[in-house]
Amino acid sequence: MTVPKIWIHAESRDSKVATISLELLAKARELADTVEAFHCGDDADTIATELGEHGATTLHSSGDLGGSLPSAPLATALANAISSGEAPDAILFGTTYDGRDVASRLSVKLDVPVITNIEELDADLTGHEQIFGGTVNVKTQIKDASPKIFLVRPKSFAAESVGGSPAAVTTLDSGDVGNTAAAKVINRHEQESSGPKLDEAEIVVSGGRGLGEAEHYGLVENLAEILGGAAGASRAIVDAGWVPYSHQVGQTGKVVKPNIYIACGISGATQHLVGMKSSKNIIAINKDADAPIFSVADLGIVGDVHSVLPKLIEALK
Repeated sequence: MTVPKIWIHAESRDSKVATISLELLAKARELADTVEAFHCGDDADTIATELGEHGATTLHSSGDLGGSLPSAPLATALANAISSGEAPDAILFGTTYDGRDVASRLSVKLDVPVITNIEELDADLTGHEQIFGGTVNVKTQIKDASPKIFLVRPKSFAAESVGGSPAAVTTLDSGDVGNTAAAKVINRHEQESSGPKLDEAEIVVSGGRGLGEAEHYGLVENLAEILGGAAGASRAIVDAGWVPYSHQVGQTGKVVKPNIYIACGISGATQHLVGMKSSKNIIAINKDADAPIFSVADLGIVGDVHSVLPKLIEALK
């Protein structure tokens, strides 16, 4: 059973579609007869090709916003389109800064709720989500709202190209949004990094308090670099200032689902497990044989990371 139409929020940077948007398209294709995307920016004609390859038939774009924050104009344009009879059955947003901002504004304008933290969607548009730090799984369905709005966690679905034709580009008109368009983006600052992004890497090596001191995090970075992966961290060492927040894996950080996740000196608090327990293969290194991380590990090494990691790095080199 499928629904007639689903829209997804297409985010892009430097004329490349965000991975989370391609993941949303993959799920939308399973659930709907027609899948369309919406977007703001001056690169609609460029990204239409990539969106079409992943199943979007149409790209509704608000165009270049002249540096304005995208959330208010895009939410207004979506609400106008829906009110004029373009309403889809469901709208999928990624759990990103822009996705949350646009979804919340659209929720207010349409007076419909948003189901957040989604990791799975059934054919009847029932959302699966984890609550209480991932200890309880619940299903949520809003029967009377139209369209149904969902915020989906990254890595919930696998992006897959289907080789479709470029999406047809149409114009979304936001009209007059008043003072909400006054705020402008004047610059962007991104942390410099090398190698794959944390939430896209096939191999992730993360460190925790068991490393002992901030300078020992270099062992984690070294191992990640040798393996061609990304370095992550527990919240404990992020809060301690050892590494920036962009490295944090867990409920309040990044959700990762790599082929291999190596937890080094991480005890395994529930909040951390939420962010990595769906990894295909989990390797845990901890000197405490009773550490909770071993409950989800496929391979457990009971030992001091200061002894294990140098030998592992030496062997790999």
